[in-house]
Amino acid sequence: FPTDRTTEIGQLISSYLGREKNLEDHTIHLLFSANRWEHVPMMKEKLQQGITVVVDRYAFSGVAFTSAKGNFCLDWCKQPDVGLPKPDLILFLQLSPEEAAERGNFGHERYENSSFQEKVLQSFYYLMEDKTLNWKTVNASKSIEDLHREIKSIAEETMQEVQNKPLGELWK
Repeated sequence: FPTDRTTEIGQLISSYLGREKNLEDHTIHLLFSANRWEHVPMMKEKLQQGITVVVDRYAFSGVAFTSAKGNFCLDWCKQPDVGLPKPDLILFLQLSPEEAAERGNFGHERYENSSFQEKVLQSFYYLMEDKTLNWKTVNASKSIEDLHREIKSIAEETMQEVQNKPLGELWK
């Protein structure tokens, strides 16, 4: 699941991203984190039932985007998400800002401009240096079919490796 734009917090985020509402940078960062925390009970319940949970973006995206704004240190950006369920796998779909800009709807939401995306990319590279997390980079310029095949293969391999592993907590 991606950012849930149906909750009250999610609706605020949606209006911010759609440029209908302006929010102070600390505020929007904390709202994105709160939106993730809203889902923790459901995520834990599904995981305890043996259901694989796939999340679009998650804490790393929030940290990368906020820290790319400049006057934010990475540690401050990580703090609101400390203790979230730790993912067994983080797939980074790598696509150049130029290729991303060619895709449909690029530029409609806040932050969708190439210079800012380049700063976000640098923040992601920094986050990937954390060896306590299982990052895998995938070339996203492939065809949808080839990309799906590669992601499915990596995901299935990871599910086999972690099936009896306890749930960890992020950045603890």
